[in-house]
Amino acid sequence: RSMLGSSAAAKLKQLPARLGKRACHFGVQAPATGRAAVIVSAARTPIGSFGGQLAEVKAPKLGSIAIAAAVQRAGIPAEYIQEAYLGNVCQANLGQAPARQAVMGGGLAQSCVATTVNKVCASGMKATALAAMGIQVGLNDIALAGGFESMSNVPYYIEKGRFGGYRYGNGTLIDGMVHDGLWDAYGNFHMGVAAEKCAHDYNISREEQDQHAIDNYLKAHDAIRKGSFKKEICPVTIPHKKGNITVSEDEEPSKVKIEKITTLRTAFKPLNEDTEPTVTAATSSSLNDGGGAMVIMSEQRAAELGVTPLARIMSYADAEQAPVDFTTAPALAIPKALANAGLKVDDIDLW
Repeated sequence: RSMLGSSAAAKLKQLPARLGKRACHFGVQAPATGRAAVIVSAARTPIGSFGGQLAEVKAPKLGSIAIAAAVQRAGIPAEYIQEAYLGNVCQANLGQAPARQAVMGGGLAQSCVATTVNKVCASGMKATALAAMGIQVGLNDIALAGGFESMSNVPYYIEKGRFGGYRYGNGTLIDGMVHDGLWDAYGNFHMGVAAEKCAHDYNISREEQDQHAIDNYLKAHDAIRKGSFKKEICPVTIPHKKGNITVSEDEEPSKVKIEKITTLRTAFKPLNEDTEPTVTAATSSSLNDGGGAMVIMSEQRAAELGVTPLARIMSYADAEQAPVDFTTAPALAIPKALANAGLKVDDIDLW
């Protein structure tokens, strides 16, 4: 009110009534019959290690491969996709509109609206929520959501290379992957430092973290051995002079040396110098390359096309808190998502 003045503030209060009941309730009412959003197909590339098998493939291309596979699995013509939301964080040197590149490369129509979403680790999930939202409110009948990243291809920056330049002396290269993907822009520290704070705040020991990493790798080994991921993975073929190379399996699990996890040195210095560091490279998120996509429809459109849904999107929610505490932000979003769906914690079978 102090910024707008009392007259403008009064007009803003009257705005919902002037727009009508439909606008006043927009976004809070449950979807009308047939406007529920359902996932009808999904596909992902194998997950490549940093500098590994997929390092030669640019990020939008990884997205294109996943998009084409998701549309094929949905069993619908590519031109049916009306809009696409795709998450991508490290966009430097990818060219204009990375999502648009992926959509075009994936065989979708030129009329398909494409939006790149950057919400760091939650980019793909936010893309999915936006796609579902468009369907629920009646903007689209069929949409595509997903994301892609190639951390292996993120360039280094020369910050003063254009202006203020290097007339004499040495300069500094800035790692774009760290600067734009892994660095807290507010506290000026690596996001691994925030993980150290989380471990300290919730008394998560080095031993517990190591065991959690070991358990996850063993589960991944078992799943790969059983072929549990084969249905979701779309292979990536990389052309070479001596013959094409096809990657069809996640790379990272096969590279880890389980016996060395408990012997690794810690990787980050905690904000509190009196705190014992606990986080290692093995217990941190790995650096990877890959892409994924899913086709989302209104329930009514899926029925008209004879497409069997895989799942219904019940709800979604966002939450924010101090950037240094980003690790626990999902704990704030979960109650909101449950409330939006009319569910309780005990109703959930799998987290």
